[in-house]
Amino acid sequence: MPANWEGALRTRPYLSGIVACIILTISPAIAQAPDKAVGVIVSTAKHSPFVDRVEALGTLRANETVNLAVKVTETVRAIHFEDGQRVEAGDVLVEMTNAQETADLNAAMSTAQEARQQYERVQALAKQGNAPKALLDQRRREYETARAVQNGVQSRMKDRVLVAPFDGVLGLRNISVGALVEPGTFITTIDDDTVMKLDFSVPSTFLGVLRSGMRIEAKAAGLEGKTFEGNVSAIDSQIDPVTRSIKVRALLQNDERLLKPGLLMSVEILKNPRNALVVPEEALVPEADKTYVYTVIRNDDALRAVKKQVTIGSRRPGEVEILSGIEAGERVVTHGAMKLRADAPVTIRAEDNGEQSMQQMLEPQE
Repeated sequence: MPANWEGALRTRPYLSGIVACIILTISPAIAQAPDKAVGVIVSTAKHSPFVDRVEALGTLRANETVNLAVKVTETVRAIHFEDGQRVEAGDVLVEMTNAQETADLNAAMSTAQEARQQYERVQALAKQGNAPKALLDQRRREYETARAVQNGVQSRMKDRVLVAPFDGVLGLRNISVGALVEPGTFITTIDDDTVMKLDFSVPSTFLGVLRSGMRIEAKAAGLEGKTFEGNVSAIDSQIDPVTRSIKVRALLQNDERLLKPGLLMSVEILKNPRNALVVPEEALVPEADKTYVYTVIRNDDALRAVKKQVTIGSRRPGEVEILSGIEAGERVVTHGAMKLRADAPVTIRAEDNGEQSMQQMLEPQE
């Protein structure tokens, strides 16, 4: 028997009629065989709050920060704080020896008291006409001089006591009791960390959209992905001529005291807030320089896929803005689009609402 049908037909002409009958019989069946419906997962196009994001890196600073130091040369007598302690404005932190100043103050107070008594005595006599005006003026000058000396001694005593200038948290202590300190000797730091300043640089190309009050979001690698929200408080008056960027400052509330000065944070400025039409990124089908999505409609009591060209805008994790091509409420195919063609029959296996995993969506409903 010949090895192929062509040879068989040449050697047995009667087979040609048989083969032709078979082909004519099965061809209509093949032509009329319905397409198999493709199972897909869909999501509904919907309007959602949307913003454009400008990314940057910034460094935290305390709202107020001071390096505490002494003003005089003296020995430390007492320390009234611990490392990392929270204090209030006016709390005494360090006391230095002040025996000489205490003695000088007692003498000045005694002199001032005596000068006041002499002034009051002459003042009473002057009212009766029994003391000349020149003597009254002399006693008044003596009293004022004594008070000035007393105030000077009290000021020197204050210089020997270090107090907290505002409410805040102290840093590490750098001195011990008995240490001889000099003017400028560093004692510790104090930071007002109720509000933190976040300084970052933004390319000058975004200068036209920067405004005070703009919302920002910031994250730090060491804080387990926690997002901190704040607002732009100030924009620098100059652009860096080297980097062509401008410095921006934002304020972040630090109620939980998690943020520390010097922390590096990633920043996103949220600009152009709007209500945009969004779909999951998985719904996009790129072809050359165009982008399509498959929507699902009901046609002749059957669900079919419709291929539509769309114009996309900005993106955010998992979602993309649709500028034109579809309307809100249309169901777009997010999984199974690669098996589709225009007008192909489909069955919806699940609807993606963005809150379930693939396994959860495909689990049978009880």
